[in-house]
Amino acid sequence: MKAGNSKVLIIALAANVGIAVAKFAAAAITGSSAMLTEGVHSLVDSTNQLLLMYGQKRAAKPADAIHPAGYGRELYFWSFVVALLVFALGAGVSLYEGVIHVMEPEPAVSPLIAYVVLFVAFALEGGSTYAAFREFDAARKGKSWWEALVGTKDTTNVIVLLENGAAMAGIVVAAMGLAASQLSGDPRFDGVASIVIGLLLGAVAIFLAREAKGLLIGEAADPHLIEGVRRAATRAGVMGVGEIMTIHNAPDQIVAAVNVDFDNRLSAGEVERIVDAIERDLQAEFPAIMRIYIRPHEDAGLKFGPGRGLLPAV
Repeated sequence: MKAGNSKVLIIALAANVGIAVAKFAAAAITGSSAMLTEGVHSLVDSTNQLLLMYGQKRAAKPADAIHPAGYGRELYFWSFVVALLVFALGAGVSLYEGVIHVMEPEPAVSPLIAYVVLFVAFALEGGSTYAAFREFDAARKGKSWWEALVGTKDTTNVIVLLENGAAMAGIVVAAMGLAASQLSGDPRFDGVASIVIGLLLGAVAIFLAREAKGLLIGEAADPHLIEGVRRAATRAGVMGVGEIMTIHNAPDQIVAAVNVDFDNRLSAGEVERIVDAIERDLQAEFPAIMRIYIRPHEDAGLKFGPGRGLLPAV
């Protein structure tokens, strides 16, 4: 797993633990519903970072007889669990608290303390979000923000980025709800703010669950890598390259398989040397490829032919 991701998780964990303690203390003093839900949000975020760190550690385990393809997909499993926690605990508690405080409003006390805590929390979340943003931006490689979000195979950084972004937005909403309650004298605005925060977290959780699910059941590698496989396999002695299948076991663990039509005049030893050369070239260019399977297939050249654009990938 990438060292940068571990650093981002540690920064996010430290920030969220401190923020959660401050928010819960402020909620106890002020009686603010939005502040309580913000505290729950930060506590959920802290738990999520611990789960992702555990997932990273498990995913780095080497392959063994029981799991010959390695443990890489554990990271995607724990990413899916994190999405469920954001939905069930973060969004669920926020909506519940919001509805309760709209139906049975209670005026907040000592709102100044709440504002101070929200300001400090926003600053800490901002630092953590910036660290995640830098990692994510460096990995975009010219893609649009949306393309990078839906196309990334690195769920860890996306989760931290979106969670922290939602936390910053939630802090702003909580402050607005508290201010509206003060100015109008109607404490129900504080409950409405909790409901808005819950809806925001629910939307983030659904997006994260969708992305984690896709990776958990298997997603193909980037088209650039698939093209690299085709290019590396197209060489002297190869009549054509057929279907290419790639799958991510983790952000930096890819398994690839390719059908290759070898010249029938080649000896078995010559085919073996070509296969070895293809494997060496691919793993030198794409270190994330942990396994490459080359399958001799006589129909590959007839069906696809050499040098014909991108090949099907699953």
